[in-house]
Amino acid sequence: MPNFIRRYVRAVDRFNYRVGRFAMYLIFVMVGILLWSSVSKTFFTPALWTLESAQFMLVAYYILGGAYSIQLGSNVRMDLFYGEWSDRRKAWFDAVTVFFLIFYLGVMLYGGYESTSYAIEFGERSSTVWRPYMWPVKIVMCFGLVLMLLQAVSEFFKDIARLRGEEL
Repeated sequence: MPNFIRRYVRAVDRFNYRVGRFAMYLIFVMVGILLWSSVSKTFFTPALWTLESAQFMLVAYYILGGAYSIQLGSNVRMDLFYGEWSDRRKAWFDAVTVFFLIFYLGVMLYGGYESTSYAIEFGERSSTVWRPYMWPVKIVMCFGLVLMLLQAVSEFFKDIARLRGEEL
């Protein structure tokens, strides 16, 4: 494989590994927010921001962890036949089906970009009592989709290398 592809795969894998490891800990932030929600409802005046903040943390948790999940191969697969296949056959199948993932992520990113542009341009807010701006969580979603797209391309290059008898 050419050097620029090797550098691309290394850079994307390294960056997504770090983002994924960071995103892992967002679950604790979400649990802390929900714990505070329970405490404040029991002993103080209920906080209006807790449920929606926890939802935003959950979005960041799974969307930023998506590329890391693809990198680790822990994404969901229909393993009826796949588990019994040779590594070469798996690489061939993955190299073909990754285009469906790239198409899906591209459509999602297009919609996310349109929605984020709208949220920024018109100052979109949530319809809840707290009424936070929506653009921060939409930017995080677009960033996560870009990372998943980059990781999908990286996985494609790894599959092509495997088919050629190399490892990246």
